[in-house]
Amino acid sequence: MHTWNWHTWEGMPYLTCSLLERLPHGFFTHQFWSRSPQELTKVLQPEALAYRLKQVHGNIVLTPQEITSKLNAGGNDVEGEGDSALVLGDGLMSEEPLQALWVASADCTPVLIADEKTLQVAALHAGWRGTASKIVPQAIARFIAQGSKIENLQIALGPAIAGEVYQVSEQVAAEIGASIIPHNDEKTIIDAMYQLANSPLLPDPNPGKVRLDVRRVNALQMEMLGIASEQIAIAPYCTFQTPDYFFSYRREKQKKVQWSGIVSI
Repeated sequence: MHTWNWHTWEGMPYLTCSLLERLPHGFFTHQFWSRSPQELTKVLQPEALAYRLKQVHGNIVLTPQEITSKLNAGGNDVEGEGDSALVLGDGLMSEEPLQALWVASADCTPVLIADEKTLQVAALHAGWRGTASKIVPQAIARFIAQGSKIENLQIALGPAIAGEVYQVSEQVAAEIGASIIPHNDEKTIIDAMYQLANSPLLPDPNPGKVRLDVRRVNALQMEMLGIASEQIAIAPYCTFQTPDYFFSYRREKQKKVQWSGIVSI
C-alpha cells in the first residue's frame, strides 16, 4: 500500500508519495502560493532547472527542449514576452537529469509520473478536459517512445476535487466517459460508467447532473493501457474539502493555485 507523507519547509507543509520516493517531488499546499516554481525547485533539488507551461486544459505534453525551441521561434503557442513568456500546454516530460517539471492546479488533478529504471519523469495537469482528451495516455505513449516499459512506470495523482463533491452535467460526464467507454451515445456511456467496478460516477439529486471522480477515470485509462493498480497512487485529499491545505476554485471562485513538481535524477 502506498503512503502519503507530510513534510515541512520553512514551517510550510507539502506532500510526497512513497511510490515516487526515489525522485525529488512534492505536492505543495496553498501556504506556498506566493512562491514561483523556480523557488520551489530549491526545496526539492537546488541544482535543477525549473520548467512550467501556460496551462490551457488540453493534452499537449512537451519536453524542455521542445519548450525552448517554441520560445525561440515565437508563434501562436507562446503567450507573453521576454522572461515571462510561456509555451501553451498541460504536460511536461524530462529528457535529461536535473529537470524540475511543474504544474499548477486548484481542483484539477496534478499527475506526477516516474520511470523507476530510466529515472525520466513527467508532470501533468489533468482537468476534466485534459482527462477527456487523454493527457495521461499521451504522456505514457511518450515514455514508451523514449524506451520506457509499462511495468516500470509509477504514477501519483495528487490532491484534487473528490467525486462526491464534484457535480457536473451528464453531458460533461459522457464526454469524459468516452475516453474509457468507446461509444457516441451519452446515455449509453453514462449507464456503462455506473456499471463499472468502483464506478467513477455517483448520482446527484439534480436532474441532468451527476457526481464525477476524475482521478478514478484517469486510473481506468491507465489500467486499460496495462498499468497495474499497484503502480498508481491516489492522494487521500480533496481540494474542495481540505481548505486548511488546498485552494479550490469551486469553493473560493478565485484564480489561485498550488504547485506540484518532480525532478529527474
